[in-house]
Amino acid sequence: MNFPSLEIQNHFLFLLWRGISISWTDVIGRVSFSNCDPIFDGINQEWTILSAPPAWLTGHIMRRDCITAPIPSADYAKNSEELLLLPDIGIVSSGEVGSVLLFGNRPIEKMRDIALPTDSSTSKVLLSWIVRNRGLDPKFVESGPDINSMLEKCDGALLIGDRAILASLSNPDLVRMDLGAEWTRITGLPMVFGVFVARRDSSEEILRNAHSDMINQVELFDNDKVWRDGVIRRTSKKLGFPVDRVEEYFRTEVRNRMSEDDIKGLMTFLKEACDMDEEPIWLDI
Repeated sequence: MNFPSLEIQNHFLFLLWRGISISWTDVIGRVSFSNCDPIFDGINQEWTILSAPPAWLTGHIMRRDCITAPIPSADYAKNSEELLLLPDIGIVSSGEVGSVLLFGNRPIEKMRDIALPTDSSTSKVLLSWIVRNRGLDPKFVESGPDINSMLEKCDGALLIGDRAILASLSNPDLVRMDLGAEWTRITGLPMVFGVFVARRDSSEEILRNAHSDMINQVELFDNDKVWRDGVIRRTSKKLGFPVDRVEEYFRTEVRNRMSEDDIKGLMTFLKEACDMDEEPIWLDI
């Protein structure tokens, strides 16, 4: 029998395939893009990691498939009455994010229709907010996240994550907007694309342990150059991206430690783009 490689990101499904029982309280969800590598590369092996597209992780949290996970900020707004936020950690940009990009053969003002990927929520809500802010009204069309097929049927194509980075490397002339940069240009605030959440009925002790392990990895990445360079090399090899592009991505575009300004940006997005009025509940660390 040919077993799947242990290097596959979704170790959770591998264990299920092997018939190994897993408690959901031992599982942490992660976005299946490189923006979470600084958190999960080298994390305590006591945790089982469930890797999935951002929008899928929302369902995993709600079904108790994992104790915590980063979900789209827009999905948190929809489910905020059942969820709490973990402090200090997220998927954040200040200005260009590099991995949430609008592509097209014409400026956004002349786009009649835009293809949207099925694997995100925040980027679609953010783009809708941006076009309304500009007084535009393009038609949005759901699509699989392939730039060629998207642009065959629409004037614009929204891509996120590693696919967006790859498409920008291959087609730099087609990049029309970095949505993180546009949000910061309009609001003057950082953009929080993903937040770590948990169900409110979760064990706070287990959540604190998970939070501590994730924060430790972020601090190691931020403060230990040797470790940081290793993570960057491994991400580069995994994705086939140039090392200098991955280094630039983590240095200037995406980060995982949230500051007070980032929280201001998150609150503004939740209120202005998601119409969320209530105050979030945060895990007490």
